[in-house]
Amino acid sequence: MLHIIEEVNNSVNAFIWGVPSMVCIIGVGLLLTIRTKGLQFRKFGYVLKHTFGTIFDKKEAEEGALTPFQSVCTALAGTVGTGNIAGVAGAIALGGPGAVFWMWCSALLGMCTKFAEVTLAVHFRERNDKGDWVGGPMYYIKNGLGKKWQFLAVLYSILGILTVFGTGNATQVNTIVASIDSALFNFNVFNEDNVGNVNLGIGILIAVLVLLILLGGIKRIGNVTSKLVPFMAVFYIAMGLILVAVNYERVPEVFQSIFEGAFNPRSVTGGVVGSLFISMRRGVSRGIFSNEAGLGTGSIAHASSDVAHPIQQGMWGIFEVFADTIVICTLTALAILCSGININYGKAAGAELTISGFTTTFGGWISILLAVALCCFAFSTILGWGLYGSRCIEYLFGPKVVKPFIIVYALVAIIGATMDLGLLWSLADTFNGLMIIPNLIAVFLLSGTVIHLVKDYFQAPESKRLEMDK
Repeated sequence: MLHIIEEVNNSVNAFIWGVPSMVCIIGVGLLLTIRTKGLQFRKFGYVLKHTFGTIFDKKEAEEGALTPFQSVCTALAGTVGTGNIAGVAGAIALGGPGAVFWMWCSALLGMCTKFAEVTLAVHFRERNDKGDWVGGPMYYIKNGLGKKWQFLAVLYSILGILTVFGTGNATQVNTIVASIDSALFNFNVFNEDNVGNVNLGIGILIAVLVLLILLGGIKRIGNVTSKLVPFMAVFYIAMGLILVAVNYERVPEVFQSIFEGAFNPRSVTGGVVGSLFISMRRGVSRGIFSNEAGLGTGSIAHASSDVAHPIQQGMWGIFEVFADTIVICTLTALAILCSGININYGKAAGAELTISGFTTTFGGWISILLAVALCCFAFSTILGWGLYGSRCIEYLFGPKVVKPFIIVYALVAIIGATMDLGLLWSLADTFNGLMIIPNLIAVFLLSGTVIHLVKDYFQAPESKRLEMDK
């Protein structure tokens, strides 16, 4: 039975994360880019000024809401995860250095897609029984498209619930225990006989922490992610920049291999990866999987933001994709390629390839710091997806089921720490991809609303926009 499920899932997964989905995601991103006249490019300076430039502004959010910065940190908590370390390595191994170029391309279009998702989420959000702002794809489908499209909102919420336990929790916890185990083994802290008990203890600790944070509501989640996400991002970016600086003489060669490999992979990989299509597919799918532009999940967190106009938070969507893919994923790629390690092109690879890049440059001690980074990335993802799952189940069944869901969600961490997740990971990946369908349909149909809001905001006098920003 399990064999049949696995075969069916593999077929569906190959389709969902294959050409059709990539064409749809890139197509919607291109449509939005054209209709907004390349807003993510022509307004990029303005976006940075009103996002990154306001990080240190002291601002308190109203009751039931988050500050714009807390909202983007919560969204980044869900997107910046182990995929930024392991996923990029896999894309390079199977698609060659050229995959990085196509990852950049998907991110540049994805900025506009995420901008639209966030804008719609804020525009069509509503208050729940507790007075908290709730929004996301299910709400902009419900409030933007009307009753005849209600089935898409229900479908999205169901798929979201099915996804969170695997993608957002169990697999992330599994990554945490694997990184800790690896670091402890390297320094002979314990042997294989003790690993089961250690992993169980780690799983219980994570479950308790997740439970305490999520039960504290949106405010506590925002407070934790606004401290954890900047720390882990700056920490990892600093390590990546130092590695690149140490290997600066290889940087021109690396960028040459990226651009050359994008259109002629064979010349860079020695013929192992000879297909332009393979390189493009690996890069695009990795970009999509990392920044989640097209999935709509990040907009659920952004919908809680205390802003006067939807476009104000939409700009944080552009910043989110930029930070996740253009900055963090790129640094991972450079860490691998600049280190000079041997890459077995055509064979699957994960976090171990990234770790090899760092250890080759700095020595074995760096594995401890990378374990810390991986743990932070994975734990933040658990929190972000916990919020997504609670919003999805609240949409379907009301607020009374949120607390039981959070308890079950937290307990799944123990399973993730102690069991082999093979099939669960694959199924969660498929459900995650299926979320693209209802979300992109909604974003496509509501693109006119996005354009109207863009005009409403940017055609307003500067004085009025400054007043809205306060």
